[in-house]
Amino acid sequence: MEQTVEYAQAVGPLRLLWLLVAIPLASAAILLLLGRKADKWGHWLGVLSVAVSFVLGLTFFIQLAFLTNKSVEQSLFDFIVVGGLKVDFGLLFDPLSGVFVLLITGVGSLIHLYAVGYMAHDEGRRKFFGYFNLFTAAMLLLVLGNNYVMLYFGWEGVGLASYLLISFWYTRPSAATAGKKAFLMNRVGDAGLVIGIFLMFATLGSTQYSDVFNGVSALSSTTVLVMGLLLLLGACGKSGQFPLQAWLPDAMEGPTPVSALIHAATMVTAGVYLIARSNPIFSANHTLQTVVVTVGALTLLIGCIIGAAKDDIKRVLAWSTVSQIGYMFLGVGLGGGAYALAIVHLLAHGFFKANMFLGAGSVMHGMHDQVDIRRFGGLYKYMRWTWITFMMGWLAIIGMFPFSGFFSKEPIIVAAFEREGWTAWLYGMAALIGAGLTAFYMTRLFILTFHGPKRWTDDIKEPHESPYIMTVPLMLLALGSIGAGGLLATSVPEWLEPVFGPEPHAGEPVLPHWAITTLSLGLVVIGTGIAYLLFRNGTAKQEQPAGVVVTAARRNLYTDAFNEAVFEKPGIFLTRALVFFDNKGIDGVVNGIAASVGGSSGRLRRLQTGFVRSYALSMLTGAVVVVGAFLVIQLGWFS
Repeated sequence: MEQTVEYAQAVGPLRLLWLLVAIPLASAAILLLLGRKADKWGHWLGVLSVAVSFVLGLTFFIQLAFLTNKSVEQSLFDFIVVGGLKVDFGLLFDPLSGVFVLLITGVGSLIHLYAVGYMAHDEGRRKFFGYFNLFTAAMLLLVLGNNYVMLYFGWEGVGLASYLLISFWYTRPSAATAGKKAFLMNRVGDAGLVIGIFLMFATLGSTQYSDVFNGVSALSSTTVLVMGLLLLLGACGKSGQFPLQAWLPDAMEGPTPVSALIHAATMVTAGVYLIARSNPIFSANHTLQTVVVTVGALTLLIGCIIGAAKDDIKRVLAWSTVSQIGYMFLGVGLGGGAYALAIVHLLAHGFFKANMFLGAGSVMHGMHDQVDIRRFGGLYKYMRWTWITFMMGWLAIIGMFPFSGFFSKEPIIVAAFEREGWTAWLYGMAALIGAGLTAFYMTRLFILTFHGPKRWTDDIKEPHESPYIMTVPLMLLALGSIGAGGLLATSVPEWLEPVFGPEPHAGEPVLPHWAITTLSLGLVVIGTGIAYLLFRNGTAKQEQPAGVVVTAARRNLYTDAFNEAVFEKPGIFLTRALVFFDNKGIDGVVNGIAASVGGSSGRLRRLQTGFVRSYALSMLTGAVVVVGAFLVIQLGWFS
């Protein structure tokens, strides 16, 4: 049933929505412009700015709950007025943007607090927090914008800030390369997004959410499909989904708080937000939804397979993010009530993934920045709080009952089996296999890090627990890993009804609900048990010869090699060919003309001798030629 989208104007305290973006943005400006004058207190300003935004966001969220119309917007000023294009600099606060604001500022505040301790000995800590605040402000603009142009400004701001943060330790070649890789791969997706926005204006005459969503029904099926695919390309780039997932694991070269912020609460969720916000477009075309579901199912399996073969603690978590975002894409692609299910998993993922990334940072802090899980083991004796909190995240991400991941991921698996036709088996089994593989590789990570024999290098005398400024955020996030899923699963779908509409009656799954749940938990137990049996006594400290599948997984399923062969090398060759053509062709013609003019001028210049007799002879010669010509004409020699 077609739904008319209308937004009420912000009133009362909601008129201060702009402060949510302005406060962290102002903090970023202060930290970056004051320079070393802010070194002593700049990090605390960074933490305070995000915490204040969280308090404001919570206040606005509570006020929104008491309003009849739960979608309010605030137009601050006319941003672009050119011909038929009119773009407001405006904000939209509704149930969807509200939960994202709480996630970004709430989890973001804990990550900022953790970063105070983690970056304590880094000379660039003040600049780091400036970039951190800039990133937060851009992400808030992305989710709060009331039109696609505002979303795009936040989108690009997040891309810029992520580049600065990933390559923060730019003196390390690997970090500089990872930052450039993230920036360039995101540009591919961003190109799709901006062309999609152009198409909206060309066909609907507006980029405002309300105008676009109300006008979708008037568009042809082909136009909707093309528009949706362009938006999907942007979403895949920002969320690290196939085929643009290669940048995301390399982003681990940045400081660990950056990994937690990018992979848990902000940047990688932007693509899910874009599709969820654009639900009238994606719901209008069944083929488009199938493409989104396929991308999600394929990516979640890719992430699981590669994650099972990695030995870097942060890269394992990075590939798990790729996989978990795949589940979210699966949800938003299924449409209907699954939109809300994807957001539930996104929010729960924000807690347990931030918990695990910060836990990995705590392990690195106590192990002299060691990241190879083959050289850990037995750390539970030395890092009790890190061990306990990491365990909560591990149990949540594998979907073990009754932790949050079970309540957020299980409904998506069930929804996949409710899809019509044989594709229910295809996507449902992909989700189930992903659940078993997740249990395997995350248990491998947990066991090799905290249990089994000690496998440390000689330079590490004894690991130590992190200070309270780092472990307290871990404890709070661990509580979310335990209980957030159940609370979110029971409250968020109803809360999001004003955005996605009433939940339609779902079809009957091809398997009974209890059977799907039993299969899922069974695969989780099997994957956990296999990993425990294989790795309870540790593993080889050096990379060993492996079979075809493991070798392919260690090489990222050859996706990097494919990109290099198909895109990078032909691109370099094309660039060099164009440079050669420009130098020898275009520049050659221009330089040849210039040389000809210069040579002719030089020869003509030789006639100007400065001697009177030469000029007199020239005049005489000219006169003889003219007289001769007249005589010829008069005598009619050529008549």
